[in-house]
Amino acid sequence: MGKAKYEPLFETKKAKGRIIYRLFATSLLCGIILIWTYRLYNIPKPGENGRLGWIGMFGAELWFGFYWLLTQSLRWNRTLRHTFRDRLLQRYENELPRVDVFVCTADPAIEPPIMVINTVLSVMSYNYPPEKLSVYLSDDAGSALTFYALLEASRFSKHWLPYCKNFNIEPRSPAAYFTSLSASAQSDAHFSEIKRLYDDMANRIEVVCRAGVIPDKEKLEHTGFSKWDSYSSKGNHASILQILSDSRDEETKDVDGVILPTLVYLAREKRPQHFHNFKAGAMNALIRVSSEISNGPIILNVDCDMYSNNSNSIQDTLCFFMDEEKSHEIAFVQFPQSFENTTKNELYGSLRVIDGVEFHGMDGNGGPLYTGTGCFHRRDTLCGREFSKDAQIDLKSARPGKMEENVHELEERLEILASCTYEENTQWGNEIGLKYGCPVEDVLTGLTIQCKGWKSVYYKPERKGFLGVTATTLDQTLVQHKRWSEGDLMILFSKYSPAWYGLGKLNPGLLLGYLTYCLWSPNCVATLYYSIVPSLYLLKGISLFP
Repeated sequence: MGKAKYEPLFETKKAKGRIIYRLFATSLLCGIILIWTYRLYNIPKPGENGRLGWIGMFGAELWFGFYWLLTQSLRWNRTLRHTFRDRLLQRYENELPRVDVFVCTADPAIEPPIMVINTVLSVMSYNYPPEKLSVYLSDDAGSALTFYALLEASRFSKHWLPYCKNFNIEPRSPAAYFTSLSASAQSDAHFSEIKRLYDDMANRIEVVCRAGVIPDKEKLEHTGFSKWDSYSSKGNHASILQILSDSRDEETKDVDGVILPTLVYLAREKRPQHFHNFKAGAMNALIRVSSEISNGPIILNVDCDMYSNNSNSIQDTLCFFMDEEKSHEIAFVQFPQSFENTTKNELYGSLRVIDGVEFHGMDGNGGPLYTGTGCFHRRDTLCGREFSKDAQIDLKSARPGKMEENVHELEERLEILASCTYEENTQWGNEIGLKYGCPVEDVLTGLTIQCKGWKSVYYKPERKGFLGVTATTLDQTLVQHKRWSEGDLMILFSKYSPAWYGLGKLNPGLLLGYLTYCLWSPNCVATLYYSIVPSLYLLKGISLFP
């Protein structure tokens, strides 16, 4: 028999309107050059009023022009992606890889446990074989309240997952689903029952969180609460690992008799004398622990406030990872950060230009940067593997085998992997895992992965993959942007600066794209000058404009 005809699992298209935009950008460049020329040939002579102000304006306009040129790397070559899920399932239905989902939370006061478990339930409900899906919650606060909420969610999932599959609902975050339905839909008997179960669970969690104390009955029913003592606090607690459900256990089933996904709670050890490296440290602990439990070759990480809005996101992503001819160089697939608490005229918190334009442009030059949430990674690339044309990565995998040791033995053995001292004298945070030492560790990690020869993909499906909340006030936005801009500037002056570390390793367009974000904060100098100085000169009757 002849070889089967190759059918791609995804396609890449050029965005519409690129020629029109390039003509517009070219005309704008001509205008910028004319402004520079005018400034240069009309500098006031020495001794004339406004000479220093004019030269300062010329410097600011040089900077603005230079930065505008950098931004064209994000707009010049915009591309769009489309997947073929039906082909994926026809070809690999019984060989789909295991997927590990990491959900990160850090403070139950800022990130309420009820919000966290809605995100957890949404990713547990993916349209994906449950025996190949594992969900890990990293609780960096080591809060018994968050563990209690997750325990309640694990019980509710036995009803919620069958309901999602039987009625094919979207979205699969219970809170988002219930608020999205019309009054007529709420009269259905199945809906009423699942809504009652959810409300009961939410009420129990709310009562416990308000009281700040776990009921004695719960402490007796689940031995996991014995891990907390009177000395435990947010910044000072031992490693806590609890496997709430294991897909390898035939008795772990929902009400329809279907295996449940693996669900794991992890609070890595924290001690005042040991620096914890923020989210990067939490992610690295998850990578180590998950490698001993499920070891999924694909890792999805989401923030606890970004629930899954599309139950087919895993299948879409695997189209990019499992195409026979075009997938071997793809390290991660980044979904846009979309928000449900913004309006059409919202001013501060949205990322419309970045998500709608700039990341499509980066994708045309080798791939977007890693933004820390809504991103699927190859486990190997997070662990430092370099790209090689000769090396083929096989993601196809069977259901994991049954554990030889019991759950409690496994938990005790793996807790050392999340200890404060485990990473001492190792390459974790340097050559292995997420990078340490930068406020935007996600951007830095993605940059180093791409400098090892890998590419990334930006995928924006018609139905948004993830939805969350963002800053909507000026003060919240300033704090957020301050952290981003400081982190990007630190990368610029570090050994991983795109200007020298990425030279010769990155596509020139992608290198300029990274520099656009790294030089974001220095823009303030020229902007402040342009906003303030001309007004001061006008008070003296001197105009710095034609």
